Amino acid sequence: MKQECRKRPHVKGIRLSRNFGQHSAITAGLGLAKGDWIVVMDCDLQDRPDQISTLYSKALEGYDIVFARRRVRRDSRLKRIYSRAFYSVFSYLTGTAQDAAIANFGIYQKKVIDAVLSMDDNIRYFPAMVQWVGFKSTRVDVEHSPRAQGDSTYNLGRLLRLAVNNIVSFSDKPLRLAAQGGLILSAASFAIGLFYLAGYLFGVIKVAGFASLIISIWLTAGINIFVLGLVGIYVGKAFEKIKGRPIYIIDEEAGSG
Repeated sequence: MKQECRKRPHVKGIRLSRNFGQHSAITAGLGLAKGDWIVVMDCDLQDRPDQISTLYSKALEGYDIVFARRRVRRDSRLKRIYSRAFYSVFSYLTGTAQDAAIANFGIYQKKVIDAVLSMDDNIRYFPAMVQWVGFKSTRVDVEHSPRAQGDSTYNLGRLLRLAVNNIVSFSDKPLRLAAQGGLILSAASFAIGLFYLAGYLFGVIKVAGFASLIISIWLTAGINIFVLGLVGIYVGKAFEKIKGRPIYIIDEEAGSG
């Protein structure tokens, strides 16, 4: 990176003090970008630099955002399955339209980036943040290249952590679903209680109270533990936010671009 900066004065390199995660790194780059139009893309060359001009030409038609939509994803079948599952669940729980064929690659007007940077979220997820800020957008189909080298670090475990972090950051729908589920289970418990009461009154149940007691204990305990766990996740994320730690720390900068 330093060599490229020395050869090309318009290039600027940033080194963070440690690995803060992909989307925190994107935020660091966006914070120092100066152009009227800003391109975000991954460094593994699956996003092809020669298609930036196509995105820019489309943007000049009057769009603030032009997303690059991958016609065919050149990833492993397992990763494509993980990705589709993640975007489906994420779209449902956050109430946003997420397309598994669209990632970070795209061109964005400076006002869009400024709006994204104004979001003081501790948990960063660039595609969802761009969707949230709005502005006039479109998409262009592009070719997706095979990975140039190395392997993706987004395994199932990391994708699950990414999903949980972003769902609780961008939506309170899990809490509302838990409340609805608790209401349904409570109604079911009441119906079961009536059933056992009728059985007791008509002499069908010989050991009074045993079955209903066991069912009610397990049912209410399960509901309480589930809801408390869900609330605990939100409290934990609020705790992370309250600490006010920086999203990233720059260790070194190279070039003056």
